Amino acid sequence: MSALEKSMHLGRLPSRPPLPGSGGSQSGAKMRMGPGRKRDFTPVPWSQYFESMEDVEVENETGKDTFRVYKSGSEGPVLLLLHGGGHSALSWAVFTAAIISRVQCRIVALDLRSHGETKVKNSEDLSAETMAKDVGNVVEAMYGDLPPPVMLIGHSMGGAIAVHTAAANLVPSLLGLCMIDVVEGTAMDALNSMQNFLRGRPKTFKSLENAIEWSVKSGQIRNLESARVSMVGQVKQCEGITSPEGSKSIVEGIIEEEEEDEEGSESVNKRKKEDDMETKKDHPYTWRIELAKTEKYWDGWFRGLSNLFLSCPIPKLLLLAGVDRLDKDLTIGQMQGKFQMQVLPQCGHAVHEDAPDKVAEAVATFLIRHRFAEPIGGFQCVFPGC
Repeated sequence: MSALEKSMHLGRLPSRPPLPGSGGSQSGAKMRMGPGRKRDFTPVPWSQYFESMEDVEVENETGKDTFRVYKSGSEGPVLLLLHGGGHSALSWAVFTAAIISRVQCRIVALDLRSHGETKVKNSEDLSAETMAKDVGNVVEAMYGDLPPPVMLIGHSMGGAIAVHTAAANLVPSLLGLCMIDVVEGTAMDALNSMQNFLRGRPKTFKSLENAIEWSVKSGQIRNLESARVSMVGQVKQCEGITSPEGSKSIVEGIIEEEEEDEEGSESVNKRKKEDDMETKKDHPYTWRIELAKTEKYWDGWFRGLSNLFLSCPIPKLLLLAGVDRLDKDLTIGQMQGKFQMQVLPQCGHAVHEDAPDKVAEAVATFLIRHRFAEPIGGFQCVFPGC
């Protein structure tokens, strides 16, 4: 069973809503509500967690691509955050508020190609090599030939891309690397069941509120505060339903095209397409990316990842939701002291969303231990036992 599937099964108890104005506080997200009070699934804008947003233009062989980034902080090392498959930079929102309050750093959360609000010419190419080059190109476009010190932090697919980026030396000022809940052994084992998992998800949602509610109740994201900002980056409005006139014209166009078909198939096709349109009207939101169609790249993301991670000659941190996720190579490497590891129990696969304060504490401690950043706000390091 994959880590993501485990989180779906084990995460049936959703987290509780945040206190008003609680910012990145987990204690607010876990506050008990009185009987009969409904939880608020209303979307929250990115601006409550990030200071600014920017679309970074990158020139390449196929033309000009635009990558969406969300930023916070003005001093210290850059923490370049790479999200998991199907997610977006907004999955780092609550973590950003938590880390900024602990250490002096700059946050750059990136929408990877075909995700979030990033627009690329070749959206079909999700190979590890291409996505790693994207990361290097964005850093160069933002900072030129003399980039500030950068630490790559990636979750799941983003963790794999962070390792590929580091191994290819695409960020010359790289000072550290962090993978969150991605291990080659368990990832490769999970690939066979991933299509079944994706087929089990809803294809559409009635509203953003409905999508947020599903994400929490299904256990995909256990922290309601994070889900309210994160799910906006995972779903989009279905095409062709922006206005009643638009919907009508599409249906009429379908009918006109089918008049040329044979009479037998005409009524069947017309009913099917009209039914699809009605579904879109009733459920106007769908996933931004069809992850099932990216299957041919999955092997390339994860195969050889453990040794690639161990080979990177920089300080490394591995954060896991459970120690059972370790494979043989990483177990040996951890025993040899080649990287720092910390297990954050009682989290689902989206560790940085479920426990943003704990992840921020672990990352802040790592940064201070290696003298990459200065603590602020009286933050005290808590050194883990493993």
